Amino acid sequence: MKKIEIYDTLLRDGAQAEDISFTLEDKLLITEKLSELGIHFIEGGWPGSNPKDEDYFKKVKKLKLGSSHVVAFGATRHPKKKASEDPQLGALIAAETPVVTIFGKSWCLHVQEALRISNEENRALIHDSVSHLKRHVSQVFYDAEHFFDGYKSDPEYALATIRAAHEAGADRIVLCDTNGGSLPNEIGKILDEVMGQMTAQFGIHCHNDSGVAVANSLVALQKGVVQVQGTMNGYGERCGNANLTTLMANIKLKLGMDCISDTQLTRLREVSRFVDERVNRFHATHAPYVGDSAFAHKGGVHVSAIRKNPQTYEHISPEKVGNRQRVLVSELSGQGNILYKAKEFGLKIDDKDPAVKEIVRRLKELESMGFEYEGAEASFEILMKKALKRYKSHFRLISFNVSDEVLPDGQSRSEATLKIEVNGEIEHTVS
Repeated sequence: MKKIEIYDTLLRDGAQAEDISFTLEDKLLITEKLSELGIHFIEGGWPGSNPKDEDYFKKVKKLKLGSSHVVAFGATRHPKKKASEDPQLGALIAAETPVVTIFGKSWCLHVQEALRISNEENRALIHDSVSHLKRHVSQVFYDAEHFFDGYKSDPEYALATIRAAHEAGADRIVLCDTNGGSLPNEIGKILDEVMGQMTAQFGIHCHNDSGVAVANSLVALQKGVVQVQGTMNGYGERCGNANLTTLMANIKLKLGMDCISDTQLTRLREVSRFVDERVNRFHATHAPYVGDSAFAHKGGVHVSAIRKNPQTYEHISPEKVGNRQRVLVSELSGQGNILYKAKEFGLKIDDKDPAVKEIVRRLKELESMGFEYEGAEASFEILMKKALKRYKSHFRLISFNVSDEVLPDGQSRSEATLKIEVNGEIEHTVS
Protein backbone atom coordinates (compact mmCIF):
# COMPACT_ATOMS: atom_id res chain seq x y z
CA MET A 1 0.00 0.00 0.00
CA LYS A 2 1.37 3.40 -1.01
CA LYS A 3 2.36 5.60 1.95
CA ILE A 4 1.38 9.27 1.77
CA GLU A 5 3.07 11.94 3.89
CA ILE A 6 0.69 14.28 5.71
CA TYR A 7 2.01 17.81 6.23
CA ASP A 8 0.01 20.19 8.42
CA THR A 9 0.58 23.94 8.16
CA LEU A 10 -2.16 25.04 10.57
CA LEU A 11 0.21 26.79 12.97
CA ARG A 12 1.62 28.95 10.18
CA ASP A 13 -0.77 29.09 7.20
CA GLY A 14 -3.83 28.57 9.39
CA ALA A 15 -2.80 31.50 11.56
CA GLN A 16 -3.24 33.73 8.51
CA ALA A 17 -7.00 33.10 8.58
CA GLU A 18 -9.22 35.98 9.59
CA ASP A 19 -10.13 35.92 13.31
CA ILE A 20 -7.63 33.17 14.18
CA SER A 21 -4.72 33.81 16.52
CA PHE A 22 -2.73 31.21 18.43
CA THR A 23 -1.18 31.67 21.83
CA LEU A 24 2.10 29.91 22.50
CA GLU A 25 0.19 27.40 24.63
CA ASP A 26 -2.23 26.79 21.75
CA LYS A 27 0.62 26.05 19.37
CA LEU A 28 2.29 23.59 21.73
CA LEU A 29 -0.94 21.78 22.64
CA ILE A 30 -2.01 21.52 19.00
CA THR A 31 1.44 20.20 18.08
CA GLU A 32 1.05 17.40 20.63
CA LYS A 33 -2.46 16.58 19.44
CA LEU A 34 -1.41 16.47 15.78
CA SER A 35 1.44 14.13 16.65
CA GLU A 36 -1.03 11.81 18.43
CA LEU A 37 -3.08 11.74 15.22
CA GLY A 38 0.02 10.63 13.33
CA ILE A 39 0.68 13.77 11.28
CA HIS A 40 4.14 13.29 9.78
CA PHE A 41 5.19 16.93 9.41
CA ILE A 42 3.95 19.78 11.61
CA GLU A 43 4.88 23.23 10.37
CA GLY A 44 5.38 25.26 13.52
CA GLY A 45 5.92 28.78 12.19
CA TRP A 46 8.48 31.18 10.77
CA PRO A 47 11.61 31.53 12.96
CA GLY A 48 12.73 35.11 13.34
CA SER A 49 9.43 36.61 12.20
CA ASN A 50 7.98 37.15 15.70
CA PRO A 51 8.81 36.45 19.37
CA LYS A 52 6.04 33.84 19.73
CA ASP A 53 7.50 31.63 17.03
CA GLU A 54 10.98 32.08 18.51
CA ASP A 55 9.68 30.77 21.85
CA TYR A 56 7.77 27.98 20.14
CA PHE A 57 10.83 26.50 18.48
CA LYS A 58 12.71 26.56 21.78
CA LYS A 59 9.94 24.89 23.79
CA VAL A 60 8.73 22.39 21.20
CA LYS A 61 12.07 20.56 21.51
CA LYS A 62 10.96 19.36 24.96
CA LEU A 63 7.81 17.66 23.65
CA LYS A 64 7.69 13.94 22.91
CA LEU A 65 6.18 13.80 19.43
CA GLY A 66 6.77 10.21 18.40
CA SER A 67 7.41 9.93 14.68
CA SER A 68 6.14 13.44 13.91
CA HIS A 69 8.65 16.07 12.76
CA VAL A 70 8.37 19.78 13.51
CA VAL A 71 9.14 21.94 10.48
CA ALA A 72 10.50 25.50 10.37
CA PHE A 73 9.22 27.63 7.50
CA GLY A 74 10.83 30.50 5.63
CA ALA A 75 11.67 32.04 2.27
CA THR A 76 14.56 31.96 -0.15
CA ARG A 77 17.46 34.30 0.57
CA HIS A 78 17.20 38.05 0.06
CA PRO A 79 18.24 39.01 -3.50
CA LYS A 80 20.99 41.27 -2.16
CA LYS A 81 22.50 38.80 0.32
CA LYS A 82 24.51 35.62 0.05
CA ALA A 83 22.76 32.56 1.44
CA SER A 84 25.43 32.17 4.12
CA GLU A 85 24.87 35.77 5.24
CA ASP A 86 21.08 35.85 5.08
CA PRO A 87 19.67 36.28 8.63
CA GLN A 88 16.38 34.63 7.74
CA LEU A 89 18.09 31.44 6.52
CA GLY A 90 20.26 31.63 9.61
CA ALA A 91 17.16 31.69 11.80
CA LEU A 92 15.84 28.57 10.06
CA ILE A 93 19.06 26.72 10.81
CA ALA A 94 19.12 28.01 14.39
CA ALA A 95 15.62 26.59 14.98
CA GLU A 96 17.29 23.15 14.89
CA THR A 97 14.34 21.35 13.34
CA PRO A 98 14.99 18.16 11.35
CA VAL A 99 13.07 19.60 8.41
CA VAL A 100 12.97 23.08 6.89
CA THR A 101 10.53 24.27 4.23
CA ILE A 102 11.24 27.34 2.13
CA PHE A 103 9.13 28.88 -0.58
CA GLY A 104 10.24 30.56 -3.77
CA LYS A 105 8.70 32.19 -6.81
CA SER A 106 7.53 30.16 -9.82
CA TRP A 107 5.55 32.85 -11.62
CA CYS A 108 7.28 35.50 -13.73
CA LEU A 109 4.67 38.01 -12.59
CA HIS A 110 5.89 37.70 -9.00
CA VAL A 111 9.55 37.66 -9.96
CA GLN A 112 9.16 40.89 -11.90
CA GLU A 113 6.54 42.69 -9.79
CA ALA A 114 7.18 41.48 -6.23
CA LEU A 115 10.90 40.71 -6.16
CA ARG A 116 11.81 43.05 -9.04
CA ILE A 117 14.71 40.88 -10.16
CA SER A 118 15.48 38.96 -13.34
CA ASN A 119 14.26 35.43 -13.93
CA GLU A 120 17.81 34.11 -13.76
CA GLU A 121 18.48 35.88 -10.46
CA ASN A 122 15.37 34.22 -9.04
CA ARG A 123 16.60 30.77 -10.12
CA ALA A 124 19.96 31.51 -8.51
CA LEU A 125 18.51 32.46 -5.15
CA ILE A 126 16.33 29.32 -5.15
CA HIS A 127 19.37 27.12 -5.84
CA ASP A 128 21.61 28.95 -3.37
CA SER A 129 19.04 28.83 -0.57
CA VAL A 130 18.27 25.12 -0.89
CA SER A 131 21.94 24.23 -1.31
CA HIS A 132 22.94 26.22 1.78
CA LEU A 133 20.20 24.72 3.95
CA LYS A 134 21.04 21.18 2.84
CA ARG A 135 24.49 21.60 4.38
CA HIS A 136 22.91 22.20 7.79
CA VAL A 137 19.50 20.46 7.87
CA SER A 138 18.52 16.82 7.37
CA GLN A 139 15.64 17.51 5.00
CA VAL A 140 14.69 20.54 2.93
CA PHE A 141 11.29 20.88 1.28
CA TYR A 142 10.79 23.45 -1.44
CA ASP A 143 7.33 25.04 -1.79
CA ALA A 144 6.95 26.28 -5.36
CA GLU A 145 4.65 29.22 -4.67
CA HIS A 146 2.08 30.03 -7.40
CA PHE A 147 3.41 27.11 -9.42
CA PHE A 148 0.22 26.34 -11.33
CA ASP A 149 -0.42 29.98 -12.23
CA GLY A 150 3.22 30.31 -13.21
CA TYR A 151 3.04 27.18 -15.35
CA LYS A 152 -0.05 28.43 -17.17
CA SER A 153 1.79 31.69 -17.90
CA ASP A 154 5.23 30.31 -18.80
CA PRO A 155 5.67 26.52 -18.51
CA GLU A 156 9.38 26.54 -19.29
CA TYR A 157 10.23 29.06 -16.60
CA ALA A 158 8.04 27.45 -13.94
CA LEU A 159 9.82 24.15 -14.62
CA ALA A 160 13.21 25.88 -14.52
CA THR A 161 12.53 27.15 -10.99
CA ILE A 162 11.69 23.73 -9.56
CA ARG A 163 14.63 22.18 -11.41
CA ALA A 164 16.86 24.67 -9.61
CA ALA A 165 15.52 23.49 -6.26
CA HIS A 166 15.77 19.82 -7.24
CA GLU A 167 19.33 20.14 -8.50
CA ALA A 168 20.29 21.89 -5.25
CA GLY A 169 19.11 18.86 -3.28
CA ALA A 170 15.52 19.60 -2.22
CA ASP A 171 13.99 16.44 -0.75
CA ARG A 172 10.44 17.36 -1.77
CA ILE A 173 9.21 19.69 -4.51
CA VAL A 174 5.81 20.92 -3.38
CA LEU A 175 3.67 22.42 -6.14
CA CYS A 176 1.39 25.14 -4.79
CA ASP A 177 -1.93 26.46 -6.07
CA THR A 178 -1.42 29.53 -3.92
CA ASN A 179 -4.31 31.63 -5.27
CA GLY A 180 -6.64 28.62 -5.25
CA GLY A 181 -7.85 29.32 -8.76
CA SER A 182 -7.03 26.04 -10.51
CA LEU A 183 -9.57 23.30 -11.17
CA PRO A 184 -8.98 19.53 -10.85
CA ASN A 185 -8.64 18.96 -14.60
CA GLU A 186 -5.94 21.67 -14.76
CA ILE A 187 -4.06 20.23 -11.78
CA GLY A 188 -4.12 16.76 -13.34
CA LYS A 189 -2.97 17.92 -16.77
CA ILE A 190 -0.10 20.03 -15.42
CA LEU A 191 1.07 17.26 -13.09
CA ASP A 192 1.13 14.79 -15.96
CA GLU A 193 3.37 17.14 -17.92
CA VAL A 194 5.65 18.05 -15.01
CA MET A 195 6.08 14.53 -13.65
CA GLY A 196 6.75 13.29 -17.15
CA GLN A 197 9.83 15.54 -17.29
CA MET A 198 11.19 15.28 -13.72
CA THR A 199 11.84 12.40 -11.34
CA ALA A 200 11.61 14.39 -8.10
CA GLN A 201 9.49 13.48 -5.06
CA PHE A 202 6.52 15.83 -5.40
CA GLY A 203 4.02 17.26 -2.95
CA ILE A 204 0.84 19.30 -3.37
CA HIS A 205 -0.35 22.43 -1.53
CA CYS A 206 -3.81 23.75 -2.47
CA HIS A 207 -5.93 26.68 -1.37
CA ASN A 208 -9.72 26.62 -1.43
CA ASP A 209 -10.64 29.84 -3.24
CA SER A 210 -12.52 27.88 -5.91
CA GLY A 211 -13.93 25.38 -3.42
CA VAL A 212 -11.89 22.47 -4.80
CA ALA A 213 -8.76 22.31 -2.62
CA VAL A 214 -9.56 18.79 -1.42
CA ALA A 215 -10.50 17.63 -4.92
CA ASN A 216 -7.30 19.11 -6.37
CA SER A 217 -5.24 17.37 -3.69
CA LEU A 218 -6.90 14.02 -4.39
CA VAL A 219 -6.20 14.36 -8.11
CA ALA A 220 -2.55 15.11 -7.32
CA LEU A 221 -2.32 12.02 -5.12
CA GLN A 222 -3.75 9.88 -7.89
CA LYS A 223 -1.12 11.33 -10.23
CA GLY A 224 1.67 10.18 -7.92
CA VAL A 225 2.63 12.93 -5.45
CA VAL A 226 3.96 11.56 -2.16
CA GLN A 227 3.09 14.44 0.16
CA VAL A 228 -0.11 16.42 0.70
CA GLN A 229 -0.13 19.71 2.59
CA GLY A 230 -3.13 21.31 4.24
CA THR A 231 -4.59 22.27 7.60
CA MET A 232 -6.86 20.60 10.12
CA ASN A 233 -10.43 21.77 9.47
CA GLY A 234 -9.21 23.67 6.41
CA TYR A 235 -8.31 26.90 8.22
CA GLY A 236 -6.15 29.31 6.23
CA GLU A 237 -6.04 32.72 4.63
CA ARG A 238 -8.95 33.90 2.50
CA CYS A 239 -11.09 30.79 1.84
CA GLY A 240 -8.76 28.37 3.60
CA ASN A 241 -6.41 25.51 2.75
CA ALA A 242 -7.07 21.93 1.75
CA ASN A 243 -8.89 20.36 4.69
CA LEU A 244 -6.71 17.57 6.08
CA THR A 245 -9.60 16.26 8.16
CA THR A 246 -11.45 15.39 4.96
CA LEU A 247 -8.31 14.46 3.04
CA MET A 248 -6.96 11.89 5.48
CA ALA A 249 -10.27 10.04 5.58
CA ASN A 250 -10.48 10.09 1.78
CA ILE A 251 -6.88 8.93 1.38
CA LYS A 252 -7.39 5.88 3.60
CA LEU A 253 -11.01 5.00 3.00
CA LYS A 254 -11.51 6.01 -0.64
CA LEU A 255 -8.12 5.90 -2.37
CA GLY A 256 -6.87 2.91 -0.41
CA MET A 257 -3.57 4.63 0.35
CA ASP A 258 -1.84 4.64 3.73
CA CYS A 259 -1.26 7.82 5.72
CA ILE A 260 -2.16 7.29 9.38
CA SER A 261 -3.15 4.09 11.19
CA ASP A 262 -6.72 2.83 11.49
CA THR A 263 -6.58 3.50 15.23
CA GLN A 264 -5.36 7.06 14.68
CA LEU A 265 -8.15 7.62 12.15
CA THR A 266 -10.72 6.87 14.87
CA ARG A 267 -9.45 10.01 16.63
CA LEU A 268 -10.11 12.25 13.62
CA ARG A 269 -13.28 13.82 15.02
CA GLU A 270 -11.70 14.27 18.45
CA VAL A 271 -8.70 16.16 17.07
CA SER A 272 -10.89 18.20 14.72
CA ARG A 273 -13.00 19.37 17.66
CA PHE A 274 -9.89 20.03 19.77
CA VAL A 275 -8.53 22.39 17.11
CA ASP A 276 -11.85 24.26 16.97
CA GLU A 277 -11.80 24.69 20.74
CA ARG A 278 -8.27 26.11 20.68
CA VAL A 279 -9.13 28.64 17.94
CA ASN A 280 -12.47 29.48 19.58
CA ARG A 281 -14.58 28.41 16.62
CA PHE A 282 -17.83 26.47 16.52
CA HIS A 283 -17.36 22.98 15.14
CA ALA A 284 -18.70 22.79 11.58
CA THR A 285 -21.93 20.81 11.91
CA HIS A 286 -21.95 19.71 8.29
CA ALA A 287 -18.23 18.94 7.94
CA PRO A 288 -17.60 15.71 6.00
CA TYR A 289 -16.74 12.73 8.21
CA VAL A 290 -16.40 14.67 11.51
CA GLY A 291 -19.44 16.98 11.67
CA ASP A 292 -22.41 16.27 13.91
CA SER A 293 -24.61 15.99 10.82
CA ALA A 294 -22.25 13.78 8.82
CA PHE A 295 -24.15 10.64 9.82
CA ALA A 296 -27.44 12.19 10.97
CA HIS A 297 -30.73 10.94 9.54
CA LYS A 298 -34.06 12.73 9.71
CA GLY A 299 -36.46 11.49 7.03
CA GLY A 300 -38.61 8.51 7.95
CA VAL A 301 -37.78 6.54 4.80
CA HIS A 302 -34.04 6.94 5.42
CA VAL A 303 -34.28 5.93 9.07
CA SER A 304 -36.35 2.88 8.22
CA ALA A 305 -33.64 1.83 5.76
CA ILE A 306 -30.61 2.36 8.03
CA ARG A 307 -32.27 0.34 10.79
CA LYS A 308 -32.15 -2.58 8.38
CA ASN A 309 -28.72 -1.80 6.92
CA PRO A 310 -26.71 1.40 7.63
CA GLN A 311 -25.02 1.14 4.21
CA THR A 312 -28.27 2.21 2.58
CA TYR A 313 -27.60 5.85 3.54
CA GLU A 314 -24.06 5.89 4.98
CA HIS A 315 -20.96 5.75 2.75
CA ILE A 316 -18.73 4.51 5.60
CA SER A 317 -19.13 3.32 9.16
CA PRO A 318 -18.98 6.51 11.30
CA GLU A 319 -16.93 4.74 13.96
CA LYS A 320 -13.98 4.57 11.56
CA VAL A 321 -13.48 8.33 11.97
CA GLY A 322 -14.61 8.56 15.59
CA ASN A 323 -18.11 9.76 14.77
CA ARG A 324 -21.50 8.16 15.43
CA GLN A 325 -24.81 7.58 13.74
CA ARG A 326 -27.59 9.92 14.83
CA VAL A 327 -31.33 9.87 14.21
CA LEU A 328 -33.27 13.11 14.50
CA VAL A 329 -36.96 13.55 15.25
CA SER A 330 -39.17 16.08 13.53
CA GLU A 331 -42.38 16.38 11.54
CA LEU A 332 -40.59 14.35 8.85
CA SER A 333 -40.19 11.39 11.20
CA GLY A 334 -41.79 8.00 10.74
CA GLN A 335 -42.14 4.97 12.98
CA GLY A 336 -38.51 4.03 12.30
CA ASN A 337 -37.32 7.23 13.98
CA ILE A 338 -39.40 6.45 17.06
CA LEU A 339 -38.17 2.87 17.34
CA TYR A 340 -34.56 4.00 16.90
CA LYS A 341 -34.87 6.64 19.64
CA ALA A 342 -36.63 4.16 21.94
CA LYS A 343 -33.62 1.85 21.70
CA GLU A 344 -31.27 4.80 22.24
CA PHE A 345 -33.20 5.83 25.38
CA GLY A 346 -33.32 2.25 26.68
CA LEU A 347 -37.09 1.97 26.23
CA LYS A 348 -38.32 -1.47 25.19
CA ILE A 349 -41.12 -1.13 22.67
CA ASP A 350 -42.63 -3.43 20.07
CA ASP A 351 -42.83 -2.04 16.54
CA LYS A 352 -46.53 -3.01 16.48
CA ASP A 353 -47.35 -1.19 19.70
CA PRO A 354 -50.12 1.40 19.00
CA ALA A 355 -48.12 3.87 21.09
CA VAL A 356 -45.59 4.16 18.24
CA LYS A 357 -48.19 5.66 15.91
CA GLU A 358 -49.47 7.86 18.73
CA ILE A 359 -45.98 9.24 19.35
CA VAL A 360 -45.58 10.02 15.63
CA ARG A 361 -48.99 11.73 15.60
CA ARG A 362 -48.24 13.76 18.73
CA LEU A 363 -44.78 14.74 17.44
CA LYS A 364 -46.16 16.04 14.15
CA GLU A 365 -48.95 17.87 15.98
CA LEU A 366 -46.56 19.63 18.34
CA GLU A 367 -44.11 20.52 15.55
CA SER A 368 -46.98 22.10 13.60
CA MET A 369 -47.63 24.28 16.66
CA GLY A 370 -44.02 25.53 16.67
CA PHE A 371 -42.33 23.01 18.97
CA GLU A 372 -39.00 21.63 17.78
CA TYR A 373 -37.55 18.39 19.13
CA GLU A 374 -34.54 18.04 16.85
CA GLY A 375 -32.23 19.57 19.44
CA ALA A 376 -34.29 18.71 22.54
CA GLU A 377 -33.79 15.00 23.06
CA ALA A 378 -34.62 15.03 26.78
CA SER A 379 -37.98 16.65 26.04
CA PHE A 380 -38.67 14.04 23.37
CA GLU A 381 -37.78 11.25 25.80
CA ILE A 382 -40.40 12.65 28.19
CA LEU A 383 -42.95 12.78 25.36
CA MET A 384 -42.24 9.11 24.59
CA LYS A 385 -42.46 8.02 28.22
CA LYS A 386 -45.79 9.78 28.63
CA ALA A 387 -47.19 8.03 25.56
CA LEU A 388 -45.91 4.69 26.88
CA LYS A 389 -47.35 5.38 30.37
CA ARG A 390 -43.86 5.14 31.86
CA TYR A 391 -43.38 8.75 32.86
CA LYS A 392 -42.88 9.59 36.51
CA SER A 393 -43.12 13.23 37.53
CA HIS A 394 -40.41 14.19 40.00
CA PHE A 395 -41.85 17.61 40.78
CA ARG A 396 -45.09 19.58 40.43
CA LEU A 397 -45.13 23.18 39.29
CA ILE A 398 -47.33 25.29 41.54
CA SER A 399 -46.64 28.75 40.14
CA PHE A 400 -44.01 31.04 38.65
CA ASN A 401 -43.67 34.73 37.98
CA VAL A 402 -41.16 36.77 35.94
CA SER A 403 -40.99 40.54 36.25
CA ASP A 404 -38.86 43.35 34.80
CA GLU A 405 -38.15 46.67 36.45
CA VAL A 406 -36.14 49.78 35.65
CA LEU A 407 -33.81 51.00 38.40
CA PRO A 408 -33.13 54.69 39.20
CA ASP A 409 -29.84 54.61 37.28
CA GLY A 410 -31.66 53.51 34.13
CA GLN A 411 -30.51 49.90 34.30
CA SER A 412 -33.09 47.14 33.98
CA ARG A 413 -33.40 44.09 36.19
CA SER A 414 -35.35 40.87 35.78
CA GLU A 415 -36.61 38.78 38.68
CA ALA A 416 -38.11 35.28 38.63
CA THR A 417 -40.12 33.58 41.38
CA LEU A 418 -40.74 29.83 41.28
CA LYS A 419 -42.84 27.62 43.56
CA ILE A 420 -42.72 23.84 43.09
CA GLU A 421 -43.53 20.70 45.08
CA VAL A 422 -40.75 18.09 45.32
CA ASN A 423 -41.43 14.83 47.15
CA GLY A 424 -44.27 16.41 49.10
CA GLU A 425 -42.30 19.48 50.14
CA ILE A 426 -42.88 23.01 48.85
CA GLU A 427 -39.87 24.86 47.48
CA HIS A 428 -40.19 28.61 46.89
CA THR A 429 -37.22 30.47 45.41
CA VAL A 430 -36.44 33.85 43.90
CA SER A 431 -33.62 34.78 41.56
